[in-house]
Amino acid sequence: MAMNAEVLERLQKAGLLSDQTLDLGNVPTGTYALNKIISGDYQKGVPIGMITQIHGEASTAKTIFVTHILIEAQKKGYYTILVDSENAYSSEFAKTLGIDAEKLVYAIPQTVEDCFNYMETTIKSIREVDQDTPIVIAYDSIAVSPSKAEYEAEDYDGNNMVGANRAKVTGACLRKINPLLRKEKVALVVVNQLRNKIGVMFGDNTTPAAGGKSLEYYLGVNIKTLSAKSERILDSNKQIIGIQGRCKNTKNKVSIPFRECEFELIYDKGLNPLYGLLHQLVLDDHVTQQGAWYTYKDMKFQNKTFMDGFLTEDKFAELRKVIGL
Repeated sequence: MAMNAEVLERLQKAGLLSDQTLDLGNVPTGTYALNKIISGDYQKGVPIGMITQIHGEASTAKTIFVTHILIEAQKKGYYTILVDSENAYSSEFAKTLGIDAEKLVYAIPQTVEDCFNYMETTIKSIREVDQDTPIVIAYDSIAVSPSKAEYEAEDYDGNNMVGANRAKVTGACLRKINPLLRKEKVALVVVNQLRNKIGVMFGDNTTPAAGGKSLEYYLGVNIKTLSAKSERILDSNKQIIGIQGRCKNTKNKVSIPFRECEFELIYDKGLNPLYGLLHQLVLDDHVTQQGAWYTYKDMKFQNKTFMDGFLTEDKFAELRKVIGL
């Protein structure tokens, strides 16, 4: 049945889905494999206009991932903001990884409410002078921020309602800031911690430390970082110089969810952009694997050859085009 012309004209004035800009772009993460499982593209990453959460246990590279996202945003000329409620961000380490401290807006708000108020105020201040350039905000971490009621309490006694109150406050803050993200071209990256559920004997006994269910509903992308003691990297003197681990995509509104990739962090260098890429190329049927050997068309190679020469050697030129280089 054809739509009435007068009705269609009125609907068009209200706005149609075809008139909306749904893809506002992405910010790379610093690793090609993680880009792929988040966005479906080796060159893209976290979506602009949405909330991305990176959560995991201690020492699983959460802050490093955030730092690399900020670095990539700065390379694109985007505004970068770090809300550091942990009060533990190392400026020297960030500079070592590649952060331009002169272009990073940095704040240490005291409460959850203060953090979100700061974000909203900063977004509006930027948009008064620049309407188009994307803004990337990292919040590290929501698990540490107390609610205003907690912060102003006279003692340190907790009760069963503290967590519920903070979750309620977070939900209210998210409801207010979420509409701004797409409208003002903002990518919000939230770091969260994990806690263990008491009494859980089977399955996953972990749960995000803050935000409650409301945060999960607002997320566009949810990434869980995993690493173990057995995945520590040692030098020739058996000193720890980094870690290896996995990223698990547990929610995704821009690509296929429930995919995983590997990562490698060397402490004085940052994330290895190539780590996990070869395995991803195999999963995507660009490369075939037989034991320790990989094949791309008529070329055979091993993992070390790939890691050493993929970005520079001519023989990998065609394969580089596959990931958009």
